[in-house]
Amino acid sequence: MQRLSGLDASFLYFETSTQLLHVCGLIVLDTTSMPDGYTFASMKERMDARVSTVPEFRRKLRRVPLDLDHPVWVDHADFDVDRHVHRMALPAPGGDAELAELCGHLAGQPLDRSRPLWEMWIIEGLAEKDRIAVFAKMHHATVDGMSGMSLLAHLCSLEPDTPATEPGEIDTDRPGQVELLARAMVRTAARPVQAAKLLAPTVGALTGSIGRARRGTSMAAPFRAPRTVFNGTITGRRSIAFVDLSLDDIKAVKNATGSTVNDVLLSICGGALRSYLEGRGELPTSSLVATVPVSVRDESGAPGSNQVSALFAKLATDEPDSLARLKTVSDGNRAAKEHQKAIPASALQEWAELAAPKTFGVAVRMYSGLRLPEKHPVVHNLVISNVPGPPVPIYFVGARVEAMYPLGPIFHQAGLNITVISSNGKVHVGLIACPDQMPDLDELADGFGTELDRLLEACNVSRETGN
Repeated sequence: MQRLSGLDASFLYFETSTQLLHVCGLIVLDTTSMPDGYTFASMKERMDARVSTVPEFRRKLRRVPLDLDHPVWVDHADFDVDRHVHRMALPAPGGDAELAELCGHLAGQPLDRSRPLWEMWIIEGLAEKDRIAVFAKMHHATVDGMSGMSLLAHLCSLEPDTPATEPGEIDTDRPGQVELLARAMVRTAARPVQAAKLLAPTVGALTGSIGRARRGTSMAAPFRAPRTVFNGTITGRRSIAFVDLSLDDIKAVKNATGSTVNDVLLSICGGALRSYLEGRGELPTSSLVATVPVSVRDESGAPGSNQVSALFAKLATDEPDSLARLKTVSDGNRAAKEHQKAIPASALQEWAELAAPKTFGVAVRMYSGLRLPEKHPVVHNLVISNVPGPPVPIYFVGARVEAMYPLGPIFHQAGLNITVISSNGKVHVGLIACPDQMPDLDELADGFGTELDRLLEACNVSRETGN
């Protein structure tokens, strides 16, 4: 048995039928590297050999009586890979448009909380010969970006014929209702003391933030973002788009401007968003603001799968010149990073421990039901994540990984998520949105390559070569 941290559990409390809080990933595979060739049966068998020995793939939720405390993870004694790994085929012609449409449909389906919170679909029928795709879903209560990559490592290897790892230790402890209730009552009684301990460092962080704001060295302020078409109440529908960029091209821009890879990526996002909104006659006069998750796994001593903090970053969408936009983004990021470091690494996790399960669930349903996201100032416009990936070729249960597109959740008032991962010389960009707010998501995806071209031209460097 393992108790969920407050932050992990919060992703359960904030979830509704329209605000689905699982993370997804689309992986495109070349099956010619598989030692015995591809069949669905053999791939599922290989996956079963790997996931059935990993506790994170086998555990399911168990609620505490009266919801007095956060749920606990327990081993699912009847774990069956057939309930988690499924087979589908694309309709002809099996191109990117058909793949994106199918994955958008799958992303809009909730996970079954009575079983371990993950599913994978093996998708056949891709137009390109010997290619298949895997669409994976795992609840955010189980993983963040870094822990998700760690779990993916159990299914991947550096060689196509690497055998499965040795079985892990499975915790079969299943506490009774009385034990769970007793533990919950002790934790509930201790909450006022926990809250009192958090007040002093929180007040100190707020005071420091105010001082930074006065000096002009703070990160972007929340609740001051301009409203766009994707900053309202989302529905349960999802659309997906994806695009590839050259890591060498991005590094060439970085080297020419003295910025960072992350600066260049955020600037590309800002440029693509500017073009998309301007083309629809909906470009705000002030800059869009993104929430950028930051891993604090090395600094935070708090428990849980989600070890993140966040910073707010302006994307300089109000700047028409690509190179000037990059400079603005880069300068803003330096200030934001210093500001974020001044905030205690475990602050978000510690405050989340005080979340009350019943109260949060009712509040979120009321928030969306009354369409409150459309009535108060916009906190932030979207979430942009940058997840580090492997710099070398990898194999997913024997099949060579050609591309992987991570897809984070979207939220009421922030109906667009852009997640980026670098892998083997490429940068894979996954976009997910609510199509009822943001139609033609592929148009936004097309803008990424166009914006990178503009930066390369402005820096006087040629594509792919860096010369």
